[in-house]
Amino acid sequence: MEVLVVIPTYNESNNIRPLSEALLGLELDLGVLIVDDNSPDGTGRIADALAKQDPRVHVLHRPGKQGLGTAYREGLGYALANFDAPLLAQMDADFSHPPEAMPAMVEMARRGSVAIGSRYVRGGGVKNWGLGRRILSKGANIYVSTVLGLPVGDLTTAYKCWPRRVLERLDLPTVGAQGFAALPEMAYRTHLLGYRHEEHPIIFEDRRVGQSKLTGSIAVEAFLNVWRVRFNKTFDPSQAPPA
Repeated sequence: MEVLVVIPTYNESNNIRPLSEALLGLELDLGVLIVDDNSPDGTGRIADALAKQDPRVHVLHRPGKQGLGTAYREGLGYALANFDAPLLAQMDADFSHPPEAMPAMVEMARRGSVAIGSRYVRGGGVKNWGLGRRILSKGANIYVSTVLGLPVGDLTTAYKCWPRRVLERLDLPTVGAQGFAALPEMAYRTHLLGYRHEEHPIIFEDRRVGQSKLTGSIAVEAFLNVWRVRFNKTFDPSQAPPA
């Protein structure tokens, strides 16, 4: 397996099977790790059935909903500990991240970059969003990029493909944010370690079915966490494992 895709789920029973099938149908040596937070709608049971049907599908069960940031952190850490794939990807389960962009992102990661599925580079964009949400999202990315000093257009996206060696140096257990704020925190650590981000344009389509996981408390955490990351110096790149 060259690339393992980590997919957190909570109440994604209508999405997880078609998404897994779309990924596994790509012309890549690819596996899927579903990280389910004890979904009441039975997503975990569907994931287990998929794993029985296809050895490329794996499942990590967590006891309950603990936040997207912790799901990615724990899922990526589990992948590092239990699989030898040289590339690890992450994406949401709701089809907002187009599976067909994965091959291009894998190619970027093969070159040693952290690949980002980006809404905010030439050719990227969003679909089925109102004006208010467009302004909020674009403004949030400008805000985060300015505070952290990162030359990246889309710092709040969860669609990424990582070279394994980068993740091994990020000290994932110490990433402090619980929700979406974990994403720019991980990007900032990547920047401090001297690795490059490359952005591949995607059209982000609002979820096909189900409800958004974004809440007001998550947005507040994301706003405040940027300053904690910037000034608290919770991560010392000089103490990271060697490349």
